[in-house]
Amino acid sequence: MHAATRRAIFRRLAAANPEPKTELEHSSPFELLVAVMLSAHTTDKSVNAATRKLFPLASTPASILALGEEGVKPYLKSVGLYNAKSKNLIGLCRMLVELHGGEVPADRESLEALPGVGRKTANVVLNIIFGETQIAVDTHIFRVANRTGLAPGKTPRAVEDALTANTPEEFKRNAHHWLILHGRYACTARAPACPKCIISDLCEYPGKTKAGPAKERRRSQTAFPGASKSRMFLRKPHKTSAE
Repeated sequence: MHAATRRAIFRRLAAANPEPKTELEHSSPFELLVAVMLSAHTTDKSVNAATRKLFPLASTPASILALGEEGVKPYLKSVGLYNAKSKNLIGLCRMLVELHGGEVPADRESLEALPGVGRKTANVVLNIIFGETQIAVDTHIFRVANRTGLAPGKTPRAVEDALTANTPEEFKRNAHHWLILHGRYACTARAPACPKCIISDLCEYPGKTKAGPAKERRRSQTAFPGASKSRMFLRKPHKTSAE
């Protein structure tokens, strides 16, 4: 993909949603760390359902540690792999208390040493909490980057490296938010909403979805639960001379 096309894609995504936010609910760096760790192999909706019950009761490393592994399990049952994640959560809290004074560390090495925290989770925390221009690649971003031609790669790390190298600097801070939302609500795994996509004319995907009028009406009414929030997928903007 040509550099000018990449810039045009991000320009449109930014214009549609100038201040994108994570959909994981949190009110502190620690709560975000926990929410992102829990989100592996499950939906943000499921994680939010769990943390809405857990965080009012325990929202610090010490308070969750006091609950113990068996104590947190009932709160995490809406989350996939909750047994393993309960164990990781207690281990994570113990390390934060014992090694970091109960605070979320600001460096990748310390973050990735925590139980249940891999590169993707560390990237999200470093980006949102500490303002670093990290791009976290989840399944949505992996799909969008490969399908559109924005940053093809056979592994999440290859896609991350390509996005880091090729995304214009002014868009790097929010790039992963825009791409996650785009993958969640428009460029879905099955039947992507190509006729409603604001970057469809810039996308290099050869198998774009085509919808008839009746199907398109149904899709516009039901397909995008987050559209009113993100304003990203309601209509395609007019092309400008810069694009």
